[in-house]
Amino acid sequence: MRKILHACILFTATTLSALAQPKEPVKVTDMVRIKTLGAVALSRDGSRAVFNVNSIEPDSDSKTDYKYALHLWLVPTDGAAAPRALTSKESASQPSWHPDGRQVAFVRGVDGKSQIFLLSLDGGEAIQLTKFKYGASSPVWSPDGKQLLFSASVPLKELLKDEELNPGKRLPAWPAEKPGFDKNEQLQTSAAKADPDGNLDEVRAYLDNNASDRKAKVLNKLNFLDEMNISGDMSFSHYYIVQAVPGAMPVAITKGFYRFNSAAFTPDGKQIVMAGDVDSLEHPDRSLESQLYLVNTNGSGLKKLLGEPGKVYSSPRLSPSGKWLAFQYGTTSFVSVPMLAIMPVNGTSKDIIDIPLDRSKGIATWSADEQFLYFTAQSNGGAPLYRANVKTRKVEQLTDYNSGIGSFDVAGNKLVYVKTEVANPFELYVADASAQNAKAIGHFNDWVKDKKLSFPEKKTFTNEKGMTVEYWVMKPTNYEAGKKYPVVLNIHGGPSAMWGPGETSMWHEFQYFCSKGYGVVYCNPRGSGGYGVDFLRGNINDWGTGPTSDVLTALDKAVAEGWADTSNLVVTGGSYAGYLVAWIISHDKRFKAACSQRGVYDLATFFGEGNAWRLVPNYFGGYPWEPATKAILQRESPISYVQNITTPYIIFHGDNDRRTGFVQSEMLYHSLKALGRPVEYVRHPNGTHELTRSGDNRQRIDQMLRTWEFFERYIQH
Repeated sequence: MRKILHACILFTATTLSALAQPKEPVKVTDMVRIKTLGAVALSRDGSRAVFNVNSIEPDSDSKTDYKYALHLWLVPTDGAAAPRALTSKESASQPSWHPDGRQVAFVRGVDGKSQIFLLSLDGGEAIQLTKFKYGASSPVWSPDGKQLLFSASVPLKELLKDEELNPGKRLPAWPAEKPGFDKNEQLQTSAAKADPDGNLDEVRAYLDNNASDRKAKVLNKLNFLDEMNISGDMSFSHYYIVQAVPGAMPVAITKGFYRFNSAAFTPDGKQIVMAGDVDSLEHPDRSLESQLYLVNTNGSGLKKLLGEPGKVYSSPRLSPSGKWLAFQYGTTSFVSVPMLAIMPVNGTSKDIIDIPLDRSKGIATWSADEQFLYFTAQSNGGAPLYRANVKTRKVEQLTDYNSGIGSFDVAGNKLVYVKTEVANPFELYVADASAQNAKAIGHFNDWVKDKKLSFPEKKTFTNEKGMTVEYWVMKPTNYEAGKKYPVVLNIHGGPSAMWGPGETSMWHEFQYFCSKGYGVVYCNPRGSGGYGVDFLRGNINDWGTGPTSDVLTALDKAVAEGWADTSNLVVTGGSYAGYLVAWIISHDKRFKAACSQRGVYDLATFFGEGNAWRLVPNYFGGYPWEPATKAILQRESPISYVQNITTPYIIFHGDNDRRTGFVQSEMLYHSLKALGRPVEYVRHPNGTHELTRSGDNRQRIDQMLRTWEFFERYIQH
């Protein structure tokens, strides 16, 4: 009895000691511990879910670098077993269930191209299905499980000579826009022998070879910038069907010099619904419209369902019976909120039934009984899951604003989804079809339970336009009443992004600064998404003054709570927020230090060097050479006020960031350096605009540490 009593006492003491262990603060290297979940797909009976897990692992080729590892996992939805990995070594993504639930199709890279693989859940290795010259992605099973529909990206040069996609090897009807040529004959491969000393045709052949060998980049496109570089190349997305037998040859379903997306079989397997822009005679870079189509599975009988000038119809989803079509539509404006709608498949635009919700919505998913459409929408700091009653058009919010629902799927009475919240950056849940009785079934980020976290407090105020602005205040992790703490004002980009407890990308950065003894304040100023179209358009012709008023009011109200050290305020933000930081410190002197990442500082230059250049005409109503617009762009550009910047400033940009472009960050730095101001400029080799979200992990850590270290030079603790 004494031995038993002693053992019980020892066990109790050990348990209490473990419980008494203080939780650790979030460290910068915890960034690489976060596992990201997505691509959730349920088997038809709802008994199992397959999903992606993206992990960050040490790079075997370097002791200091990391690599991403994207793999498929499987979990029973009844919680009877833990998730298990389906793939290892090579990455795998885009899972698609066979109708009988016995195998999964997925995509994996092979020799630089994506290809489709088949994996039997009865055991064995994955089998490569496609070895297609153009690659294969986005697999979708036919209803009978005998075929797969997939997408391929076809370069223009290949499309011109591909008899299947381009019968008769015709030239496109739209103009190639090569100056000095009235027609498109210059797109054809020349029969002339390449000779720099030859006749005109031979010289042109020589020049074409130089371009093919990457000795020159010849640009005739309007959209000549991608995310990383400049390019004169063009490609077109086409759909193919392939028998689900290795070695089978894919058959093209779409044709021509058009781009198609969002394709799926009709329930009877005889047709395919998709989005595209077949009607346009404009160059693809100039055509912003999109229509919805039906086509037979042999590629014949292409029929337009919906489409008109100035409108975008997208995200078609057929109901399980094939009777109804759900989709979204709106204008070609970048600053708008598309409408979710349904109509009978054989109907016309007069039969469209709108499902009103003034939020930007994700792609809708039908319930099996066709009573509901499920979708997510960023709103009020979260990304709730909604469902719309098809009959009544009433939209029901199923989850709260304090979390964000990412990928999800519904089958029968089972709902499986990925949730982001402050307590856990990514977790997999199963619930009933109304999102009740939710239960975690993933546990990939359980390490967070041992971390001491800061939880945001939500506040609101009304700005001078009568708009309700939401903001959040996070106190330092080790906050003690009566003490004063430095505060970082963190601003989001977009400008149409939205932050809040349900947003995924900032989880680690917010917690890291709180663990370092900073308070964090962030808000959704006018122009943010998640609050409807009027709020979204609240910064038209006003990128600087109005949004600045909102973010500084949020900071003022947080400071008024009494715990912030007003002599130790700093500010940071990326992309549009990099712009706003520069604007703020050229108009306000309260901050001890500032940080801009991948920002925009001269709007006229941004129009030329950024692939997001359409933001200029969409927000400011014109182009830099037009006198009225030119005056607005000069007024709204932070570089116009550079002489007023005296705040210590660190500026980041990636060498390959072509979304905003990097020349203007050089202009801003060079100007400040010439003025003798305290400024530091950091460029990350090969870094793109996505560096802080999906870029090189050592560079992600570097940028966060450099930001904190720079602030610490000026903060007096």
